Amino acid sequence: EGELKPMDAEQLREYGHKMVDFIADYYKNIETLPVLSQVEPGYLRKLLPETAPAHSETLQNILEDVQTKILPGVTHWQSPGYFAYFPSNSSVAGFLGEMLSAGINMVGFSWITSPAATELEMIVLDWLAKALKLPDEFLSTGQGGGVIQGTASEAVLVVLLAARDKVLRRVGKDAISKLVVYCSDQTHSSLQKACQIGGIHPENFRVLKTDPSRDYALSPDTLSEAVSHDMATDLIPFFFCATIGTTSSTAVDPLLDLGKIAQSNSIWFHVDAAYAGSACICPEYRGYINGVEEAHSFNMNAHKWFLTNFDCSALWVKDRSALIQSLSTNPEYLKNKASQGNLVVDYKDWQVPLGRRFRSLKLWMVLRLYGLEKLQAYIRNHIQLAKLFEKLVAQDQRFEIVTPRKFSLVCFRLLPPPSNEDHANKLNHNLLDSVNSTGKLFISHTLLSDKYILRFAVGAPLTEERHIVGAWKVLQDEAATLLSKC
Repeated sequence: EGELKPMDAEQLREYGHKMVDFIADYYKNIETLPVLSQVEPGYLRKLLPETAPAHSETLQNILEDVQTKILPGVTHWQSPGYFAYFPSNSSVAGFLGEMLSAGINMVGFSWITSPAATELEMIVLDWLAKALKLPDEFLSTGQGGGVIQGTASEAVLVVLLAARDKVLRRVGKDAISKLVVYCSDQTHSSLQKACQIGGIHPENFRVLKTDPSRDYALSPDTLSEAVSHDMATDLIPFFFCATIGTTSSTAVDPLLDLGKIAQSNSIWFHVDAAYAGSACICPEYRGYINGVEEAHSFNMNAHKWFLTNFDCSALWVKDRSALIQSLSTNPEYLKNKASQGNLVVDYKDWQVPLGRRFRSLKLWMVLRLYGLEKLQAYIRNHIQLAKLFEKLVAQDQRFEIVTPRKFSLVCFRLLPPPSNEDHANKLNHNLLDSVNSTGKLFISHTLLSDKYILRFAVGAPLTEERHIVGAWKVLQDEAATLLSKC
């Protein structure tokens, strides 16, 4: 009696209510928790048994352990004091969609395994493509379409593989040692990993230099010169990744000019808008992706800044056949009438793994429960809060804004005392550590032109103006303490 069965509707109702209450209380009290976990490495092994329990335990005991042992080791990405990296949004709508997906718990690798999962994904990504005003070629009604990947790292990997195989079919597989990939020195490291996985020779991975005079955007001339040089030495340029909203500073590469260079040299042109793509549903920011019509593929992470729980990375391609030719397998045990007749999309052929979750449910719920107008307002509010922080920093002569703010990231640093520029990086490193150790906020850093820069990214769902003001007060106080010791 009272034994927990593998799946029982009434037990699910009872336990599910308890878990929802626990999660709701977590969000209610999240502001009281240190944003960055303050535990030491290996802390949890000391608190948990060495072996799994032989007999069942109560949910109450487990939730007590979550409260006392797990949560102290959690960095709270949904905290209103979270300003590090980029946001990873949660929302009631996203949570409900995730819950429904977990409840149905199907594995939707091909259409027949759950037709609704495939068809809803096609429809909802068409909705989002239209909200972003992407070219019609990216819609599922043509030769292209959208697919939900786990992360932007997976997105860039699958299009790199598609581009690689497309060119090797033309020039012969032995030419892989001649294939060249291009990006800027601000491009996310996921492209380097994709090249490692894809067998691109390390010496053929071109990282092109950017500079502050262009706000760290890639110069078309730099790309053109690199491509021309490689072609003159009998190499084969085949893939280029541009970024809208780079990780370090949210730099925006000029898509139109870069895209024309890629097109004229038969180079696959991928656009990574993982963070800033969400902002482009607002008409006033849509201009940042002008030129996307030149791209072969486009990616944005709905799980970053679009109120959709992790993971949900939207990838669109103009030519779905390039993905399918590179990633398709067709073993006997997966064959079925719909697939064999080419009547349906099988998303297993658009991604690395076979299995896939019903991720479109949460994006569908977000778009329906909030609507585009509220989502636009949500984005605009964070940008206004970032403008407020930027203004506060600019008013304090001890600090400087390092690069112009474009979205909701502010890059800044504490200025060193006169004639002490050599110590600037150490000073800002110490400021980062002292601020994060307070537990009141969490920020991260980057290097720009060899300068150690602090990044303040606004985007957590619960962040309000008072959290911005409070975070700035902490930064000022910690800076004053550090400067007094210089």
